[in-house]
Amino acid sequence: MLGLPLLRRSRAIATAATLAASLTLIGTGHAGLPTAAHAQGAAPIHCTAPGRQPITVVFVHGAWADSSSWNGEIKELQDAGCAVRAADNPVENLTTDSEKVAAFVRTIPGPVLLVGHSYGGAVISNAAAEVDNVVGLVYVDAAAPAVGEPLSALDGSTSVIATKPASELFQQVPGTPDGNTNLLLTENAFVNYFGDDLPRAQARQLWASQTMTATPAIDTPSRYAAWKTLPSWYFISTGDKIITPESELAMAHRAHSHVTVFHGGSHLTLVSHPAAVTAVVTRALSALLAEGR
Repeated sequence: MLGLPLLRRSRAIATAATLAASLTLIGTGHAGLPTAAHAQGAAPIHCTAPGRQPITVVFVHGAWADSSSWNGEIKELQDAGCAVRAADNPVENLTTDSEKVAAFVRTIPGPVLLVGHSYGGAVISNAAAEVDNVVGLVYVDAAAPAVGEPLSALDGSTSVIATKPASELFQQVPGTPDGNTNLLLTENAFVNYFGDDLPRAQARQLWASQTMTATPAIDTPSRYAAWKTLPSWYFISTGDKIITPESELAMAHRAHSHVTVFHGGSHLTLVSHPAAVTAVVTRALSALLAEGR
């Protein structure tokens, strides 16, 4: 029988091997890095470099979610001694949501790495253009719109958003002060399309506690595209049914992002496999520190 320390080490090695097998680097926006190689799981997390200010990781959640989506990633980074924050994202209007996130980022001294999931990707693309301390962007199963593009144009032709009746996907909650409609995902849509790689009981709990999304958040055209001037990293789950992997890959290539594909998952891989997402955030931190940002 394995002793406890050896058993723990064996489990850690098995976890690292599983993670390395599920993550694949398939492209990069910078010369000198591999264009096709398996990512390394459970690598040491480096948040600071000698003589430099630490980079603060700021997470921005997407639609029908809240900051707790990032609990797994936040724990891993905090355990490693990293500076981490989660910004409130009202999911009301892309312009005003981005301004609120930008205002929050301005309160953070030193460089910031913005990480956005889903609609949060559109938010960080805009917020980063309004501040001067963001040094990089990480997109997690997210949208990275160009100027003039709304989120609703970026789901992909085979997304369930494009192929399923709205009545099957959404519950409408009318009566907002500005006359817009709020949307909630139906239980069927949340469990079977949004978070379909989660245990069913967990998916149902997340469905019950989801936050509403106002239609202007989805339909407002993007004012900025910060990925044009900032280095970016893209995490793509092949099992995403909300924003298709094909659409994400096209946006990633357009942004010259460092691309990592996760084999499997769902639109909520950040919840079901936080270690895989953290590995990409860690890679971004390491690269930014190496570049002296």
